[in-house]
Amino acid sequence: MNPTPQVGYSKRSRLDKLGVKPDMRVAVLNVDDRWIMKELNERTSDVATSRPKKDTDLILFGVDGPKLLARLATLRKSLKSNGMIWAIWPKGQQYIKEDMIRHAALKQDLVDVKVIAFSETLSGLKLVVPLAKR
Repeated sequence: MNPTPQVGYSKRSRLDKLGVKPDMRVAVLNVDDRWIMKELNERTSDVATSRPKKDTDLILFGVDGPKLLARLATLRKSLKSNGMIWAIWPKGQQYIKEDMIRHAALKQDLVDVKVIAFSETLSGLKLVVPLAKR
């Protein structure tokens, strides 16, 4: 069995850093990472890969350009009120940056609360509905 890859300085697993709890409803959209599906399937059996189900707890959303950010409005509608969207983007690219994601999220009443190294080549920004709007 391959060990779960550790990224960055933390000794916690990637799923722990993402906040994935056992039996959570998760959606993985546009994230091409060889480990993520294997890791998720070890923790939960409710993983969608084409579109999120109603009342999804956590959405991993790959953002490889600014046009995809328009989908945040639709994704927000699929979330539980206390759910989260992790926007995952390639590190060090000019065409998509953390501030672009943050700005698009604010337009959908989502705020960023955490940044992680998702992998060696990808970063992640955690987006949630502010407490006052839940």
